Amino acid sequence: MAQSDLATASLRNEPAYRGIVRSIESKIMSGQWSVGNRLPAELAMAADFGVHRSTVREAIRVLEQNGLVRRHDGGKLLYVTAPREADISSKITAAIVLHEISFFELWESMRCLEPMLAECAAKRIDDDTLDVLQANVEKTRAAFEDKQSLVQLDIEFHQTIAHASRNRALQLSRQPIGELFYPAFLNVFSRLNAGERLVFAHEKILLALRTRNAVEARVWMDKHIVDFRRGYELANLDIDAPVCWSKQP
Repeated sequence: MAQSDLATASLRNEPAYRGIVRSIESKIMSGQWSVGNRLPAELAMAADFGVHRSTVREAIRVLEQNGLVRRHDGGKLLYVTAPREADISSKITAAIVLHEISFFELWESMRCLEPMLAECAAKRIDDDTLDVLQANVEKTRAAFEDKQSLVQLDIEFHQTIAHASRNRALQLSRQPIGELFYPAFLNVFSRLNAGERLVFAHEKILLALRTRNAVEARVWMDKHIVDFRRGYELANLDIDAPVCWSKQP
């Protein structure tokens, strides 16, 4: 298996370390090496692949960057790990920006994801999380004049619902898009007095969640996302322009 991966790399005119990366990735993804398993020593892998130790080190560097292997507490031993959400998100966020994805495309994606997350959350949310959302709505009502706080509270409201959905696939899909989508509304809030509409929508969504009404939660979240687009256009922002990265407030 190791030699065939190196042969494939050679045919593709790629460095040998990429063949090693693919081989190790294959073992991890197939479950042959599970999360928590320790990787063989560098010298052992070098002998197995028939390459110099430095080539194995380069492959390991790539695997570490991809979040598939990690050293515990700065030690020398390498272990298989699951990529962290933040690491996954940052790569996808960069791809969205560099591929010049438009804000309209981002909005369409959020319109698919957010209502489904709200529907799932209505079925699974607990009372403690409902209290967190209630506190968020109250803080939002008091923050109409503080645009930065308004955006941050909006981000937290939607993140809390996403976590309450308990659907990790949806959460992983949403995170990089949300990191670009919601901060963009600082421009909207800076140009429009949209605080009342924001709180009204959040209260309706919260009521649906509190009554465990999945249909209403989905409907009101969809209305909320549609209203986001309306506000974006009323603020005379170009919805077809490529989305820009900005640090979250």
